[in-house]
Amino acid sequence: MKTIPRNRYLIFLAIAAVGCAVDLGTKHWAFERLGFPRPENREAIHLVDDVFILETHLNEGALFGMGQGNASLFAVLSVAAAIGVVGWLFVAGAAEDLLLTCALGGVVGGIFGNLYDRLGWHRLTWLHDGGRGHAIGDPVYAVRDWMHFKIDAIGFDWPVFNIADSLLVCGAGLLLLHAFRHPAK
Repeated sequence: MKTIPRNRYLIFLAIAAVGCAVDLGTKHWAFERLGFPRPENREAIHLVDDVFILETHLNEGALFGMGQGNASLFAVLSVAAAIGVVGWLFVAGAAEDLLLTCALGGVVGGIFGNLYDRLGWHRLTWLHDGGRGHAIGDPVYAVRDWMHFKIDAIGFDWPVFNIADSLLVCGAGLLLLHAFRHPAK
């Protein structure tokens, strides 16, 4: 059995907890400041003219809006992924590796930040039908997004995202880096 340094548990938990807290705090701020996303007259903050915009958006799907309306499925998959990550790190011993510990701490922070939203714990309710048959006042089971990169001059428009999404992408990037630095034997 592999020996996992004790500090790996703390590092993993700290990255996951701080990442999740920053995600939830920034989502709360964005939705308090900018309001519920509405089809008309959406308020936005243009930090860099027509390049980096803060605006609210709700995503009932997964990456890039795929699978809209399947929040329950993505919630179940999120829990399964988090359990798998913890098992891989601390049961199978992958936490021996500091880079894996950090990468997967970020991934779990992102998972829990978006899972919080998918479970409706943000307590938002629909203010309009959203085009998907929601009744006004129904609970929102969707991820809150608020950062938007786009460059109209070249037709670049990245989907609106949040800190949890960034944690997931950065964690995946670190996993790729690890795979190239430590090829399987």
